[in-house]
Amino acid sequence: MTYIKDIMTPVTETLGEMSTLKEALVMMKENKWNTLPVTNDHRELVGVFTRSSVYKMILNEQPLSANVMEYVIDQPFTLPVNMTFREVAEIVKTTKVGTGIVLDENKKVVGLATQTDIVRALMLKRKLDTAIEHAYDGIILIDEKSRIEMVNPALLDLFNLQQQDVLHQPVDQVFPHFHLSKAFHTEEAELSDFMEVNGIKYIVHRIPIVQDQKVIGVLGKVMYRQLHEVSILFKKLEKAESKAAYYLSELKKSEQSRFTWDHIMTNDAYLDKLKKSAAKAAKGRSTILVRGESGTGKELFAHAIHASSARKEGPFVEVNCAAIPEQLLESEFFGYEEGAFTGANRKGKIGKFDLANGGTLFLDEVGDMSLVLQAKLLRVIQDREFYRVGGTERIHVDVRIIAATNRPLEEMVQNGEFREDLYYRLNVISLYIPPLRERKGDVQLLIDHIMKELNRVLSTSVTGIKEEALQCLLYYDWPGNVRELKNILERAMTFAETGHIQMEDLPEYLTTKAESALLSLDQSYSLTEQAEMSAIQKVMEEVNGNKAKAARLLGISRSGLYEKLKRYQL
Repeated sequence: MTYIKDIMTPVTETLGEMSTLKEALVMMKENKWNTLPVTNDHRELVGVFTRSSVYKMILNEQPLSANVMEYVIDQPFTLPVNMTFREVAEIVKTTKVGTGIVLDENKKVVGLATQTDIVRALMLKRKLDTAIEHAYDGIILIDEKSRIEMVNPALLDLFNLQQQDVLHQPVDQVFPHFHLSKAFHTEEAELSDFMEVNGIKYIVHRIPIVQDQKVIGVLGKVMYRQLHEVSILFKKLEKAESKAAYYLSELKKSEQSRFTWDHIMTNDAYLDKLKKSAAKAAKGRSTILVRGESGTGKELFAHAIHASSARKEGPFVEVNCAAIPEQLLESEFFGYEEGAFTGANRKGKIGKFDLANGGTLFLDEVGDMSLVLQAKLLRVIQDREFYRVGGTERIHVDVRIIAATNRPLEEMVQNGEFREDLYYRLNVISLYIPPLRERKGDVQLLIDHIMKELNRVLSTSVTGIKEEALQCLLYYDWPGNVRELKNILERAMTFAETGHIQMEDLPEYLTTKAESALLSLDQSYSLTEQAEMSAIQKVMEEVNGNKAKAARLLGISRSGLYEKLKRYQL
């Protein structure tokens, strides 16, 4: 049963017999009320002060400090708090008063009920009644005395009853097998066992209705339509959950992106521009091909692209195409069904494309993939669908591809070693990472960063590098790029005994090459100057004398390069 207290606006403050116009205006503004109850010291209703009262006081040029009692309406429209909603709805049809004052059993003000509140509640009730009447399954509502307050047509149809036969009757007499009264004692929702009527199976869901920590009624949902279909769906769900649990265990083995743009450190203008271009490309959906020599940081770029893309919350899955045998690469990519081949996992296996669904798949060393697998990869990139090994079901995926290679794909296409159509599919956006020898200005920066990182990993306390050892590192060509630099520093920091890396801590091949080259230079310069001069010479040769490009690769300004060329007479 719905009462006026269920739809009223609670009143926490009222005007008093000594209240002023200013107090009334503040209360109206803060509460957005058009009618204010006026009460005595016992919170008993004296009258109401309305918006019309405000207008009268203003027209009579009353000051803000004026008392409101002369303008209070002393015969307000009141409603008892225990009045039912149906009774209120009938009164609203005849009264012209916009707002009623709700009084409790002691005639004290507890709330306001506007016509708008009542009409809205009435409309909501009608919608709810319509929904219940057309509900697919049976619904029954009993009050606190266990009498049937409402029952819908679906339930009456199931038991072949008429509404007048059951309404307001004790539920335990009409539907004793529902055990709805039980919910008054348990105060908990519960589900019955399967029951049957006229060959139709049904179950009853008993739901207590609690108000003010007391059960005031019970709602019964009698579900009987399409229970067979529900049972089939449950079996499908159990199977899907079992498969999903397996998929989830596999997914946990895959990685999320570990690096961002902040991990790619550089003083080189070209590489800095490349980072910005890659960050823009990351926002789209296009396939990206990252190119560069081994050890230049292609994997870091792939991770950072995923981390700054719209797919960053999705998985980031890596596949090293050169590390997996060709016979296993297809099953790694696409997975296989149970029993697909001898030795296959009993549950089958999901592939990297499945794991990367909704995220990014990073194909490292894509140039080492066989032509047969290239053809299958091409179809997935084109159609975003594939078949598992031994399977007949077409699998659709939403995966972004980032590929990387250190091989000359254009030459491989000409020699028939790489499919031309796949090359064009992968080469939508191409990013070339220059080798470390072309950005000598980054060597010192990387040394400082890598040493800090290795001190944490190796638990060492290496704080610097002796000048002679530093010049060897700055002069070296770094054919293995950043990866080789990190490996050499790890070796040197492991052997360092004085807190500083010295010449004897570096690999012999590196020091031998550096010393012989430095000795061939003009001895009138210091080791630092000799290393700098050698680096400038090598870069100028590589760029065929282009000073702008040389300055960019060296990480210095063009005017700075001119000064050094003049100084070293190059």
